[in-house]
Amino acid sequence: MRESEPRWPALLAALAVGLLAWILPEVLTIGPGWLPFALIAALTVPSLASHRAGHTRLNDFIGYSLLVVLTLVVASSLALLILRLPSHADSPGELLRSAGALWTANVLVFASWYWRLDGGGPNQRVQREEHHGAFLFPQMLMDKKLRQTLHQENWSPGFIDYLFLAFNTSTAFSPTDVPVLTRWAKVMMIVQSTISLTTLALIAARAVNIL
Repeated sequence: MRESEPRWPALLAALAVGLLAWILPEVLTIGPGWLPFALIAALTVPSLASHRAGHTRLNDFIGYSLLVVLTLVVASSLALLILRLPSHADSPGELLRSAGALWTANVLVFASWYWRLDGGGPNQRVQREEHHGAFLFPQMLMDKKLRQTLHQENWSPGFIDYLFLAFNTSTAFSPTDVPVLTRWAKVMMIVQSTISLTTLALIAARAVNIL
């Protein structure tokens, strides 16, 4: 069994999504601007506690619940922003700020999904000697001698690896150094790239044109 993956990067990413939602204009959030952050913060506490107590099933349930909240927060704000575009109600500065916040939140949300789903999630990955999942990371192609030389003999992907994957998907609209092996991962990357393209092309570009 491997050492347990650190959870703080994923928890920080979730809280960051809440903060990004908080800085959006309140017309782009359902309810008060602080509500998404409060909900996310409230779920991170039992998530961390259940992990430390070794309750993996409860931890998985809370983790998926947290991801659903994160996804709804970003999706609802993006939908509200797109619906407001024809009315010209937002200033260029507000559009740029909103587009930047939503683009960043999109990266964090999908990085969290990849981290939670790949290889059965962090609670399952820790129980395996070698990682096998939906993504073919470069470390998985190294022979044992090279892994030992690079001190990667017990390598397993962590949240930063999935964050790097999600960032590349949102900037290049495709994976770069990590081939995608499963259909569910391909579908999710299509959705992520579509959201990123929509945010950059329809919102940010329009804001620049009317500056």
